[in-house]
Amino acid sequence: MHDTADPLDAPDPLGFLVIGECVADIVRLPHEADRVHPGGSPANVAYGLARLGRCSTLLTQLGPDDGGRLIADHLTSAGVVLRTDGSIAPTPSASVALDAGGRPAYTFDITWTLSAVVPERPPHHVHTGSIAAVMEPGAATVVAAVESLRTTATVSYDPNVRPALMGDHATAVRRVERCVALSDVVKASDEDLDWLYPGRSPESVAAEWLATGGPALVLVTRGADGALAFTPGARAVVGAPRTEVVDTVGAGDAFMSGALHALAAHGLLGSAGRAGLHAIDPVTVTDVLRHAAASAALTVARAGANPPDARELHAALPRV
Repeated sequence: MHDTADPLDAPDPLGFLVIGECVADIVRLPHEADRVHPGGSPANVAYGLARLGRCSTLLTQLGPDDGGRLIADHLTSAGVVLRTDGSIAPTPSASVALDAGGRPAYTFDITWTLSAVVPERPPHHVHTGSIAAVMEPGAATVVAAVESLRTTATVSYDPNVRPALMGDHATAVRRVERCVALSDVVKASDEDLDWLYPGRSPESVAAEWLATGGPALVLVTRGADGALAFTPGARAVVGAPRTEVVDTVGAGDAFMSGALHALAAHGLLGSAGRAGLHAIDPVTVTDVLRHAAASAALTVARAGANPPDARELHAALPRV
């Protein structure tokens, strides 16, 4: 068993490569002017990892426009290294309408045509998901990159389902399951699972995903009801920390970056950590959930996808 992970541990020896889209989130509230926030699930994860002191590179597309410049400045301010394929397509955007509980509903204007880019150095861990892994033609590039890199890197995946962009349901499920089988860690929300597998419990879906021989760990977020974690031999649960919710934009991405941060602190990522990850014990799983839930709670307490830095996360953990 590993010691409890400390977010203020030594400088990051790992290299994280995140592959996926950036999106300019246009947040619309009643009786208020529109607010534009840097977003996109993979971009949020890359930003969250960098905020937590991890070496984070994002392979993405950004247009030569105001949205692209806003997002690039935002990401690099945290230390994210940007790699783009030279596309001149407009930066994707999403109109985000928030309900009374701060929950977002999205309307998208997105194209995803990512072409292959060779990383400057082999990463220790690769994360992908969301639109990037299902929207063609770029999704084929993403899957090919993960297939080639997973021989020397651990892989995580978040389907982050956006029904309006998923296309045919059966095809979308097959694409998601292909990515699951390539991954060591999978995170999904209960809403993702409800769309992918209507009427099925998180436990049954997690068991099916674990049986593919890919994931060692499946994480399921449940909003205010906390989160679950599944391994081949165990199940863990953590409640959602009490917090004043401003909005839930980026909460799942902060959960993901917090989980990856904790797994790295436990030495369970990268080719050298894969065996340990696939033998992860229940106490360590619970600690990973605590870090992830605290990261998400800090994010929902402020506007936009604004995940914590390492000191904020460290200070929040005693309250989880």
